[in-house]
Amino acid sequence: MLTLQNVTIAQHSKILIEKINLAIFEKNVIGITGPNGCGKTSLFSAIRGKIEVPQGEINLKKNIQMNILEQETPALDISPIQYTISGDQKLSDIFNKLAAAEKSEDYDTIMHCHSELHEMDGYSAEAKAAKILVGLGFSPEEMHYPVKYFSGGWRMRLNLAKCLFSPSELLLLDEPTNHLDMEAIIWLEKFIKEYPGAILMVSHDRDFLDNTVSHIIYIENQRLTLYTGDYSSFEIQRAQKIALQNAQYRKQQIKIAHAMKFVDRFRYKATKAKQAQSRLKALEKMELTKPIYETSPFSFRFFSPERMPDPIFTMHKTDLGYDGKIVIKHANMHLMPKERIGLLGVNGAGKSTLIKGICGELAPLAGNIQRPNSLKIGYFAQHQVDHLPMDVSPLSLFKSLYPKMSEKELTSYLGSFGFSRDQALTPLRTFSGGEKSRVALAQIILQKPNLLLLDEPTNHLDLEMRQALMFALQDYEGTMVLVSHDRYLMRTLVDELYIIDQGKLTHFEASVEDYQSAQ
Repeated sequence: MLTLQNVTIAQHSKILIEKINLAIFEKNVIGITGPNGCGKTSLFSAIRGKIEVPQGEINLKKNIQMNILEQETPALDISPIQYTISGDQKLSDIFNKLAAAEKSEDYDTIMHCHSELHEMDGYSAEAKAAKILVGLGFSPEEMHYPVKYFSGGWRMRLNLAKCLFSPSELLLLDEPTNHLDMEAIIWLEKFIKEYPGAILMVSHDRDFLDNTVSHIIYIENQRLTLYTGDYSSFEIQRAQKIALQNAQYRKQQIKIAHAMKFVDRFRYKATKAKQAQSRLKALEKMELTKPIYETSPFSFRFFSPERMPDPIFTMHKTDLGYDGKIVIKHANMHLMPKERIGLLGVNGAGKSTLIKGICGELAPLAGNIQRPNSLKIGYFAQHQVDHLPMDVSPLSLFKSLYPKMSEKELTSYLGSFGFSRDQALTPLRTFSGGEKSRVALAQIILQKPNLLLLDEPTNHLDLEMRQALMFALQDYEGTMVLVSHDRYLMRTLVDELYIIDQGKLTHFEASVEDYQSAQ
């Protein structure tokens, strides 16, 4: 399908990945991981021919049909069905030609178009497009709204539908699960398992990778390494590789020290000088093994809440909704100190609505909500990054919010979230989505909340940051309510589950795995 021979990828003269040798075959499903900025998206751009490579060759199979998940969706007047079908350019052209011929009553062209549609099985196109859209969470009514009606996250789903609809042999998917809920991710996993071609995809969702991939590509230190197996298998293999390489490094250092001791002792002694010089030349030719230091750039934690009311929060027979329209009816919820609650429910069921009701962003339509005076809420919304001031730097933002902290303290604190001194002084508008999310999380942590409301906190975060967040949340001493499509995060952090279904909030007595199996 695709080969890369001795390929180097660079951006603005900076080498991102060098000496890539890789072959992709039919039915390979390859997950690409690595720290933010390591070159994952640039690798896709190089395969697409969007950027030139300074070294090596990239060869695609002749006449291969390659589909790419685009990141931008224009505000169009056409329906999601039409937009999805537009992924197949040839089929879309025939439909457009047919519409124009019917308008002008060009019967010869009409007959020709119908003949072509029959040959291409084009009459089933709408049904096929609708099936994909339903899988990605669109209702039958929404399939006929104009594309411009939908928010950015839903437009990304439309791009995914368009990409999956068209016939292809190779798919390039960059963060396909970022704007999907759990149900849509489970559907996508089934689609990928049945896909007959090859797939390259960037993803930071470990459960999704475990359920779909045949290989993992890991990029670090300008090197690309291919591992066979799923993500969990990759973690074991990489840990073994690190242990082996570090053992080889220690063994080599002992050998070098022993040889240098001999050289230093005998290099000027006539009877041993030749042997000493020989060992010195051997050392100069030796290919040195480098140690691998498995360290995370993130080292933050949640501060202990100053006070912990008991109960933390109470909601009794409460109706929540918008413009008088009820989304959740007669909700009862009593949050106690140190409880860890996970919210389940299909997209649009009301998970974000409940979170907004708890934090007070949404006033109840009926019922009673009690928030103690000592309640201190830390709220991470789905689109939290959109509310950050883009023209200021993280350091300037935190100086204005926490004037009692010194610049040295704030710089050190931002460093625990992986931001260098230069990044701390850079305007937020230049940051990636993941970097902005880290700034938003850092801002919430300094508030020292005793109730943490997290609505999809891992969107845009890479696997290292997700892991660091998970460790920090495990040690968090307050109460937490979590909405997340990241099943690994939910399993690891949540002690109790609630589900919102058909406007009702109830306890979910089973596990995340049981909920997943039912989808």
